[in-house]
Amino acid sequence: MARYLMKQKLLCLGNDYTVKDADGRDVYYVDGRALSIGEKLSFQDMNGNELAFIRQKLLSWGPTFEIERDGKIAAVVKKSLFTLLRCEFTVDVPGPDDLVALGNFWDYEYRFTRGADEVAKVSKAFFTWTDTYGVDVEPGEDDVLVIAATVVIDLCCHRKHD
Repeated sequence: MARYLMKQKLLCLGNDYTVKDADGRDVYYVDGRALSIGEKLSFQDMNGNELAFIRQKLLSWGPTFEIERDGKIAAVVKKSLFTLLRCEFTVDVPGPDDLVALGNFWDYEYRFTRGADEVAKVSKAFFTWTDTYGVDVEPGEDDVLVIAATVVIDLCCHRKHD
C-alpha cells in the first residue's frame, strides 16, 4: 500500500498542497492558481512536470471538478447533493471503473471504493495549522487520481471563507 501525507500550505496565494511519501520525501506539489474564476490547480511532480490539472466547473448543479491529463478529461469529481449525515462524492472516470468516496458527517474520514472493493483511505489529521491528510492507496491503483480527488474533496468540504 502506498502511503502519502498531503498538507495544505499555510501562507500562499491560492490553494497549494505538498504531498510526501511514507519516507517523508516530497513527491508531488499542487499549485493553486490565485485570482482565477473558479478553482484551478496544477498537480505536478517535484520537477515541475504537470501530471494532472484540476478545474472547477462553474455552471453545474452542485460542486463539480474536472481532472485533466494530457489535455483529456481523466475524471469528473462531483459532490452528491442528496445525502444525509454523510458526505459522498463520485469520481466518474471514462469506462466502468468509477469510484465513490464516502465520508462521515464531519468530512474527516473517507474511503474510496470501486463497487465493493476499497481502493484508498483518507484521514484528516487533527491539531494542525493547515488541512493535513493521510492518504493510503491500494497497490495497482492510480495514486495521482486518488490524491487529486482528495484535493477536490478538501476544496468542497473545507473551503476557507476569507
